[in-house]
Amino acid sequence: MIKTKKGFMLRSVAGRYIVVAIGQASIDFNGLITLNDSGAYIWKKLADGIEYDTLIADMLADYDADEATIRSGVDAFLKTARDAGVLEES
Repeated sequence: MIKTKKGFMLRSVAGRYIVVAIGQASIDFNGLITLNDSGAYIWKKLADGIEYDTLIADMLADYDADEATIRSGVDAFLKTARDAGVLEES
């Protein structure tokens, strides 16, 4: 299960998506993350927690792209999110 950590919220500001830290998370995380539409889609799926294979299947159903492209994009997103320390995994 992959899930966003508590204390990070997705906001839409002037037509752009940003992730900001709130509460205790804002002490440890200085800055914000900007996302495109597909990044915001992934973030919303991760907010409630989701299995990797389910995320891939959902994206295949909702996006007009092949599986290799979807997996590559999701993997890149997850690496960036892991490096930023905004994910919990179990």
